[in-house]
Amino acid sequence: MGELLGVAVLGAGSMGADHIRRLDRVVAGARVAAVADPDVERAKAAAAGLRGVTVHTDPEAALDAPGVDAVLIASPGPAHEAALLAAFARGLPVLCEKPMVPDSAGALRVMEAEARLGRRLAQIGFMRRYDAEYLRLKALLDGGGLGRPLMLHCVHRNVSSPPGFSSAQLIDSSVSHEIDAARWLLGQELTAVTVRCPVSSAGAPEGLVDPQFVLFETERGALVDVEVFVNCGFGYQVRCEAVCEAGSARIGEEHAMVVTRAGGAGREVPPDYLVRFADAYDREVRDWVDATRAGRVTGPGAWDGYAASAVAEAGVRALESGGRVAVELAPRPDLYAGVSR
Repeated sequence: MGELLGVAVLGAGSMGADHIRRLDRVVAGARVAAVADPDVERAKAAAAGLRGVTVHTDPEAALDAPGVDAVLIASPGPAHEAALLAAFARGLPVLCEKPMVPDSAGALRVMEAEARLGRRLAQIGFMRRYDAEYLRLKALLDGGGLGRPLMLHCVHRNVSSPPGFSSAQLIDSSVSHEIDAARWLLGQELTAVTVRCPVSSAGAPEGLVDPQFVLFETERGALVDVEVFVNCGFGYQVRCEAVCEAGSARIGEEHAMVVTRAGGAGREVPPDYLVRFADAYDREVRDWVDATRAGRVTGPGAWDGYAASAVAEAGVRALESGGRVAVELAPRPDLYAGVSR
């Protein structure tokens, strides 16, 4: 526990750069040992000012760099499978940003590879499980005081979508957070999905189906609806209301400063997820570093990453077909019995 955990960060975009800053300035017990990104100048910029960091364009070279004890994957989703398997081959603990792997077949391969090792190495970055409001809601539901949960009403809004963002990505990128949050909050798997779409907003890029209304069914009869709107234009908003047999609880409305001045009052709206969930990211990475240094793996794992990908894949099929699509999950390996969900 006396040694700093040397972390290789794969990906130096906005998420990777934020994690590099976090590991260097916020989280105790760790240091950035290596950074990898196909854009070497971006990698150098993200690592600027850090001592003892090596910069690479090849992710595997970063994993093999001196002083690397663990890996944080913040590269684009399609690169995750190869990076996870490479980390497993070296016995390196991993914190992988969501999606674990975008397609369910690849996610299944990763989960099966870890199961063959007989020990968990991967934690998946569903950071809402570390948000203070979500943690309070989870404790309330688990305590049973509101009775059995019947419905979750969720809202997920972004100011604007990045260039090239597709209609399918509203589900497999944005709504993937609600998929994991619903599984975790309710302690149930999602079994079917239906997607309905109003007329697209004038603020959406041409051809993008935005907003969307996604309805999930669970294994014990609860319903989860998600309004996802990634070009709302006014701010980043995430809300969740649990409706139970004996009451309800809502989160996401007070996570802002209220400013009062002459002529009125106004509430700040966060501009993006890095602002809204800054504390959750800090807590997530801090807990991962502490657990890794102690030789443990906690938090959402490869089964959660696989389940989220499988549900999102069913959601994309529902979007494309206009019908209800059942979610098909592979058997849960013994390694993940009693873990997470």
